[in-house]
Amino acid sequence: MGHKIAITGMGIISSVGNNVEENFISLTTGRHGISDIQMFETRHAGHIKTGEIKQSNEELVQHLQLNEDNNVTRTSLLGMIAAKEAVENAGISDINAFRTGLISSTSVGGMDITEKYFYNYEDFPEKQKYIDAHDAGNSSLAIADYLGLIGMVSTISTACSSAANAIMMGAKLIKNGVLDRVIVGGTDSLSKFTLNGFNTLMILTDSYNTPFDQNRKGLNLGEAAAFLVLESDEVVKKENKKVLAYLSGYGNANDAHHQTASSENGQGAYLAMQQALKVSGIDKEDINYINVHGTATPNNDLSEGIAMIRIFGEGNVPEFSSTKAFTGHTLAAAAGIEAVYSILAIQHGIIFPNLNFKTPMEEFNLVPVTELRKKNINHVLSNSFGFGGNCSTLIFSKP
Repeated sequence: MGHKIAITGMGIISSVGNNVEENFISLTTGRHGISDIQMFETRHAGHIKTGEIKQSNEELVQHLQLNEDNNVTRTSLLGMIAAKEAVENAGISDINAFRTGLISSTSVGGMDITEKYFYNYEDFPEKQKYIDAHDAGNSSLAIADYLGLIGMVSTISTACSSAANAIMMGAKLIKNGVLDRVIVGGTDSLSKFTLNGFNTLMILTDSYNTPFDQNRKGLNLGEAAAFLVLESDEVVKKENKKVLAYLSGYGNANDAHHQTASSENGQGAYLAMQQALKVSGIDKEDINYINVHGTATPNNDLSEGIAMIRIFGEGNVPEFSSTKAFTGHTLAAAAGIEAVYSILAIQHGIIFPNLNFKTPMEEFNLVPVTELRKKNINHVLSNSFGFGGNCSTLIFSKP
């Protein structure tokens, strides 16, 4: 446990809640956020379900009390809400009192604005102010500016493992004495770009996603943002901070197998979990719960299941569930929201249910937890795997 990093704050907005408390209530009452598309125009509306946050950009701007004449994207707005809650939850009044940084992640960036005004930039020069908001780093700078942060700002975009890598990078910056405190996480909004892209890959379901079910047909896309506040032991002691949990382990590996698919033997996932356990110094037998990546695609769930069996052994895989049936797959934000859920599981001694599961997969004997289950949880392992084979694992531990 020599590498543990204190987590002192967390914030989230997703399709099942606008803050941590609302998300927890949804997880414990079985209220999912998957619905028909209402918040943007697409020919797939009524045919494809997503995990939408039912607030318009205008409503988000009003909530944040921003100047309405801005070029802030939906990705940035969601990130601002979650990061603000995390900072407030950590009891931070002066964000620049210590060496503080922000490592944010996104895969969509400002695409929701780009696709809205793409054909208008030439004819309507006043729309050109939105061009700068397209790139991934713009959302990170917008969040930092909103928080009043003048320290280090960086952006990570490794597809669906992005937020896990942001959390891992923040931990390493503290561990190596570069920063004292880092706000880490991810944010992604829904857009036609991602919806059409995933639809082209034929990995979207036409109903509700069913992680680790034999008859799974694909994922539901979602939008969300979530951030953690990581702090050094020195800051925790000096400020007499309450520690929500510790980030005790982390690992990243690439199975270099395919642009979008995981390898058949789950090599990247296996190596990421193996490295995270090694960094944590925790015996694999001490993992009490796994928040699996569990996208409900045929490829992911088979590959991840094989990797878990390789790590823990046949018949010894800890209790696990995927929370993506609640929120949808939120891409770069996924590891961020599942980090919050992992910490909530530790705090409340609860394993959240894997919704919609009916039939075990025929390839192995793995059955997720399907009903809310009370359990003393000391260590949670959380998996996040991205396109390009980028696989990341985090381990969260009770204080």
